[in-house]
Amino acid sequence: MAATSRWAIRFIWSAVIQGALLTVATLLLFVYGSLYLVPSPAQVIAAGSAGTWLLVGYLTYIVMIISLGVTALFYNYMEAGLGRTISQGRKILVAVHLILMNIGMAGATWLLMYAGYAGGRALMPISQGGLGLTDAQAHVQILGVFPQYIVLFILATLVGAVAGGLAYILELRRKKG
Repeated sequence: MAATSRWAIRFIWSAVIQGALLTVATLLLFVYGSLYLVPSPAQVIAAGSAGTWLLVGYLTYIVMIISLGVTALFYNYMEAGLGRTISQGRKILVAVHLILMNIGMAGATWLLMYAGYAGGRALMPISQGGLGLTDAQAHVQILGVFPQYIVLFILATLVGAVAGGLAYILELRRKKG
């Protein structure tokens, strides 16, 4: 029986790297942003409307990082717990899972955060550092650009997750030997 799982280690490392990126995002948004951006990201979130995209992106990023760690548990169970080695063909599916999940989740959530800040800032009054746009103007001129790209990144995440799920199921169904 394998003592460790190579794929679990890879997913854990990707969670660690994404966690480091989350730390950078937190420092930029809520430390640097509070000191030097007008309006600050916290003000944009508090104002609501388009600014909620920033909060949704940030919280979703946290959840997705946790999901990378949980995914590592599945691969650890299969490789270290059950003593199965992922076969060559299925390694491609697992690699697709790892790569697309990381690219997709980071792309979608970082775009959500950026769009939320830009759109929320646009809605705030000029006196508070905003652009003074109406809801319609901000949604058409700023937020309207982002959904198709966010959807593409979400699709990449889903394709990765399906590839990993398929590899996992196929591997568990394969006769050991």
